[in-house]
Amino acid sequence: MSAPAVASLSCPQCGAAIELRTLDQAQSVVCSSCGSILDARDPNLALIQGFQAKQKFEPQIPLGTRGTLKGEKWEVVGYQVRSITVDDTAYYWDEYLLFNPYKGFRYLTQYDGHWNDVQIVKAAPEESRSGGRPVVRMYGETFKHFQSATATTEFVLGEFPWQVRVGDRVETRDFVAPPRMLSEERTPEETTWSLGTYMTGAQVWAAFALPGKAPHARGVFANQPDEFKPRAGSLAKHYLRFAAIIIVLCLLRLLTASRETVFATNSSFFRPGAIADSLAFVTPTFQVKGRTANLEVTTEAQVDNGWAYFDYALVNETTGQTYEFGREVSYYHGRDSDGNWSEGSRRDRAVLPSVPAGQYFLRVLPEAQVPTDFLEYRIVVRRDVPILFPYLLGLVLLAVPPVFLGLRAWGMESARWKESDYAPTDDDDDDD
Repeated sequence: MSAPAVASLSCPQCGAAIELRTLDQAQSVVCSSCGSILDARDPNLALIQGFQAKQKFEPQIPLGTRGTLKGEKWEVVGYQVRSITVDDTAYYWDEYLLFNPYKGFRYLTQYDGHWNDVQIVKAAPEESRSGGRPVVRMYGETFKHFQSATATTEFVLGEFPWQVRVGDRVETRDFVAPPRMLSEERTPEETTWSLGTYMTGAQVWAAFALPGKAPHARGVFANQPDEFKPRAGSLAKHYLRFAAIIIVLCLLRLLTASRETVFATNSSFFRPGAIADSLAFVTPTFQVKGRTANLEVTTEAQVDNGWAYFDYALVNETTGQTYEFGREVSYYHGRDSDGNWSEGSRRDRAVLPSVPAGQYFLRVLPEAQVPTDFLEYRIVVRRDVPILFPYLLGLVLLAVPPVFLGLRAWGMESARWKESDYAPTDDDDDDD
């Protein structure tokens, strides 16, 4: 964009120099010295409104700054601060008017570090209702109603293609489909629709080559894109693929596991008194064939309101390699004010991983505390049994990232709508 012609005039109120960058397109211009709003169409710059702003604001992008948006050169020619009041609290945002002599006007808006690139749309969108709320449709996209309010102009600076005044009020409605927002501004004279696209402060700073870094955005803005949702969706698709692989591997393991019983014995011990114990005994030798695989040792004891403990040692008869482990079987039951209850189990299962083929025997030392003097138990040793836990653990661990990002996305969406006309209220919580 070549340098536009600039008309130099003087403020009739204070005599300060005034520059018109948009020339005959300007309808009002604000004196940067005294704040008077002047009629740019009048050769004498007739006064439209004296300075009436309650406070002065400093634009983050100075007037006259040039930048590039969507591949086009733009110059900041106007700046206004507007506000809405919700529950007796005023919320302010900035609007920057941009000008290109060949493209016309567009806007940048800023609230709490959130920016939007805004253009006026010529046609009104199609409006309907969904779920009891207004929605509009434009460019094949549906926008949900976010908020209705009355916007008030609080401060102006620069020039505008309409007669702007401090105190101007318009009725507004915002509809969102992140990262876009359709906004309606309505006065008794006209209705205007504009389409905003979310931008980060860093993008604005880069576009206008502004010094330093953009202020950090605070909170979640109405049309701020959800950075977590697409990532959660992508990870969920990957999770389904890996989960399918894990399930197939698990099924193959279930189908190919031999579950071969290599040893089984029924035994018992009898001792008078409430506490019974037995000397260690050694089982007959049994053979474990095939490749290295796991061994499952199952213990079943007919305990009743008592416990039995088995101190095991699996010994390779040839090499002397020993696997020592202890297992407990306990079972209790009764009845109280809440009814029948029980805890524990009469069956226990232990798995020894990677046991090579060979000749083995078990050394067993049982002891028990039971209400009877006689206890029966059974020991079964199986080779190559399927273990589901690793597959289940893999499914759970792989689910953590997509679930985490899904919760972050839900939290962001929840925070977004808390700022809307549809935020949950205390009454809603009470109804729940």
